[in-house]
Amino acid sequence: MNTVKQILSRKGASAISVTEGTSVFDALKLMAEKNIGSVVVNGNDGAFQGIVTERDYSRKVILQGKSSTEATVEEIMSTDLPKLSLSDSVEHCMQLMTGRAIRYLPVFSGAELKGIISMSDVVKETILMQQETISHLKEYINQ
Repeated sequence: MNTVKQILSRKGASAISVTEGTSVFDALKLMAEKNIGSVVVNGNDGAFQGIVTERDYSRKVILQGKSSTEATVEEIMSTDLPKLSLSDSVEHCMQLMTGRAIRYLPVFSGAELKGIISMSDVVKETILMQQETISHLKEYINQ
């Protein structure tokens, strides 16, 4: 059974972050520069506070008529996300994401943020697992 730890070891564990007072516009610029769909929001003490996603922007800024240069990430970040551990299974991630209609989950070891898992990461890992299974079956058949 593949785990969150394996996903992070393949993709890298670093997560791009901003502080609570960062403007939504600056966070969006950073996401565009890094070609990512979310950023971690840390408090002034460096502790994890939440995640801002492109979906947060569209629903909490654009649709509410706010200004992305005036609104801060603290105002729109998602904070009620389930927290994964390194030992959680890929299947558990898929269940959480589909059941709650979310695309990003934070991964923790104790209180320390280890990374962010996206729906894309989970899909890639699932495909890799299926390819491994097919390879093993081919080997077994050809013996």
